[in-house]
Amino acid sequence: MRYEVIFSREAAQDLERLFDHILERELRSPTGDLGIAERAIEAIRHACQLLEHSPFSCRKAGASAFLRELIIPFGGSGYVAMFEVRDSRHVIVGAVRHQREDDYH
Repeated sequence: MRYEVIFSREAAQDLERLFDHILERELRSPTGDLGIAERAIEAIRHACQLLEHSPFSCRKAGASAFLRELIIPFGGSGYVAMFEVRDSRHVIVGAVRHQREDDYH
C-alpha cells in the first residue's frame, strides 16, 4: 500500500519559515553556509517519503492512533513533522517544527 503525502498550507508555511530562519541565521554568521537552508528543507522532504510506505512506524502524538510524529535528524538536533493518517490512501502533514521550538503541540 502506498500513501499520498500532502503538506497542509500550514506545513508548507512552516517550511518557508524554517528556510528563512536558517538563511537569516547563516547570513549573520561570519562563517555562514547559505546551502544549509536548502539541505534542511531537502532533509525534511526526504524524511517525509517514509510516510508513503509506513506512516504507522512513527510515534503516536496523542490519544488517536492516526495522529503521529516523524522525527527528522539534521545537524545537532533536527525537526519534527506532525501528521495524520487521514484514510487508507492519504497522509496529511499538518506542521513542521524545529525540535527546539516550544509551540509544536
